[in-house]
Amino acid sequence: MRPASLSLLLCACTASACAYAADTGAWPPRVGFAGDITLAATGNFAWDHVDFGGEPRLDDDAGLRRREFGATLKKPGVWDAMVYYDFESHTWLDVYLRVESKALFGRDVGKLRVGYIKVPVGLEGATSSRAVSLMEMSTPTQAFYQGRRTGLEWTFEQPHYLLQAGGYAGTDLHGDNPGQTFAGRAAWTPRKGDGDVLHLGVSASRENPEGWTDGRGAAHAADARLQARPGAGLTPVRLVDSGSLAPVAHLHRTGLEGVWIRGPVSLQGELMRADIARDDGLRDYRADGGYVTASWLLTGESRPYAAGNLSNPKPARAQGAVELLARYSHVDLDDAGIDGGRQHDWTVGANWYLSPYVKLQANYVRVDATRAGVRSRPDLVEVRAQVHF
Repeated sequence: MRPASLSLLLCACTASACAYAADTGAWPPRVGFAGDITLAATGNFAWDHVDFGGEPRLDDDAGLRRREFGATLKKPGVWDAMVYYDFESHTWLDVYLRVESKALFGRDVGKLRVGYIKVPVGLEGATSSRAVSLMEMSTPTQAFYQGRRTGLEWTFEQPHYLLQAGGYAGTDLHGDNPGQTFAGRAAWTPRKGDGDVLHLGVSASRENPEGWTDGRGAAHAADARLQARPGAGLTPVRLVDSGSLAPVAHLHRTGLEGVWIRGPVSLQGELMRADIARDDGLRDYRADGGYVTASWLLTGESRPYAAGNLSNPKPARAQGAVELLARYSHVDLDDAGIDGGRQHDWTVGANWYLSPYVKLQANYVRVDATRAGVRSRPDLVEVRAQVHF
């Protein structure tokens, strides 16, 4: 990133912190309308710097990791809508309308959401990019999580359980990934108070990808590909990669998830698997992985939990909140004669939440990957300055 751009980002961080400290109520920007309807701006801007060592294929880099901006329109207790886009990766994010059943039928039988949304399989993958505790998602989440699709989702949350189900069809908003997906997620939450959470969940989906023909008339078979970056989003290099698995009949994704929060300490983990049925007599393919993350907020806050997911802690004092973290993750993409590779990594990190809108992060990652008999053991140091609202 150019120095001028970095200066602009740092100025934005300072302005955001000052706005919060002053408690003017003018941030984030919002406008009220008749009928208790509110229009608000929302965004997430993150600048990263990463230094690699031990692997010549990985180059040091710095620049904007995220440049997300959008708007929400909401009538509390009745409906809400969002349009959100990442101008850095030129990628559509959430675009949806959600309606609460209680406003329609007089009793709560869940919320219905239609649009371009995340498929509800897994925990970390469904976490907002502004709320990730470590700078990048774990290796298995990168490899297995389906991402967003266009469809209809139902969510029903009660004090001791959460149910989600969705159906998705057609292509995504970028015109890619044609096919259909059916997904479901269930979680048991016997404890769900502030600083006292136990969440145990299971999720599964079936994706039926379709072949497609591009604008030049070239036909493409139904395909799938599992891959992951080595701990940093700024590099395009993948040390583990299944390559194209076409032609694919269907994909089954399954996951187990857990969250435990007790005061300033929390644990989060998942086990994930992908089973891919292939056509033309090719052997079916299976891959699996998992991770566990531990967090300790030195300043005493607790990680907030709501609607089956986690968010950034809110600082309880003017100096902000400080968090220490550690994560172990692994993924195995070797199966059915395919040398996708195996990778495990350790990550340690520190977060400083200057305000509800400003976060500074630092991570050290030690990676150990083997693919087709070639072993790579890079390590990396990365930092991030993030403004979100």
